[in-house]
Amino acid sequence: MTLPVVPRRRLLPLLTTEQIGELKPALADVIEYRKSGLSLNHIVGCPLECGYCVRHEFDNFDMKTPKRLMSDESAVAALVDHPYFRPHQTPIQLFNRATDPMLPVVKPHLFAVLRQLDDHGLTNHVLVITRWRVSAEDCAVLNSYTNLRLTLLVTHSGIDDPAIEPVNSAYAADSLRMLYEHADRYRTVLYWRPIVPGLNDSDEHVERARELSLHAHATVFTGLFFRDEIRAYYEANGLPVPYHDTARRKIMPEQAEQRILDAFNAAQIPGAAPWGTLFRKTSCGVAYAHGEADYNGHYGVRELCDICPPEQVALCAKAWVTPELETVTREARALGAIGTVEINDRAIVVEGLDEQPRYYLQHGFGYQCHDRNKPHLYRRHGRAPIGWEAEDGSTTP
Repeated sequence: MTLPVVPRRRLLPLLTTEQIGELKPALADVIEYRKSGLSLNHIVGCPLECGYCVRHEFDNFDMKTPKRLMSDESAVAALVDHPYFRPHQTPIQLFNRATDPMLPVVKPHLFAVLRQLDDHGLTNHVLVITRWRVSAEDCAVLNSYTNLRLTLLVTHSGIDDPAIEPVNSAYAADSLRMLYEHADRYRTVLYWRPIVPGLNDSDEHVERARELSLHAHATVFTGLFFRDEIRAYYEANGLPVPYHDTARRKIMPEQAEQRILDAFNAAQIPGAAPWGTLFRKTSCGVAYAHGEADYNGHYGVRELCDICPPEQVALCAKAWVTPELETVTREARALGAIGTVEINDRAIVVEGLDEQPRYYLQHGFGYQCHDRNKPHLYRRHGRAPIGWEAEDGSTTP
């Protein structure tokens, strides 16, 4: 196989040790375990200025020019040598926290990292999230990786207010169509987010997303991370604050979700899956696109599956196996868990572990792993209470 030619470009400048020391520790740590995978972020800085960006949490939203914390080779070595990394099993995310991987100055580094991982013979899932332009030449490079299970997730919100999202959503729509048209070895997911009631959930917005979903192997929809730092940015810049409160989990109000489900259901042809290839969770969409069971074990949270295609539900059901309590307890204890380790018909339940070791257990066993003190409630699994009916019948605004 002849590999496509990747244009040589000048490497991004390296931050000095002193500059790295001035970063928030969480940003200076290039590897972080997130629910959708072990995340590698050795490039920081982005000029796109999306108002709701998670970079607000790292105090580097004003860093517009991407820079490297280390070489690509060192970053790959740190990833594959990480104690939480399992070859062929641990899902990987690249440049999803502090930049956009398809920016012209970042893209050569993305391709270099993918090439090194592929040359290791690794078959891990690799997730790349972008809202920027993708060309036919880029698609040729993305198709050249022969081992990795690569997924391009194209973020499209449809938000028309340039003060909140300066990047025209048409760029993402064009990239999605381009990626889908040329997909061979990789898969493409429409990442419809963040959905904010009154901002981008009109009938026209929903119909636009539904039409775009026809140009993707799967569609994942989700709400807004609205943290204190993001709220402060909105208020300082005179932007309309979407919610009264902030939350540690994504906000996706119940009525907004139902409107989306109703619209997708109404548009399906007779005999097809009622909601098409629409999913609530990232890993569900990624797994479906590759014809595999969900690696996050969401099948245990059965109400999440009620919109999934029947054949996908059957695939996940076949792969979903309750792990042995003794084995789970031993591994959880080694990671620092305290108290009783429980396994119920939905999840492993532990105490004393933060998100990163819980995700390590979750991906290792293919079974949800929850913190006993932060329960995932029925139907609201993993989402903030804002906009959901409470036990007393009231709804959090």
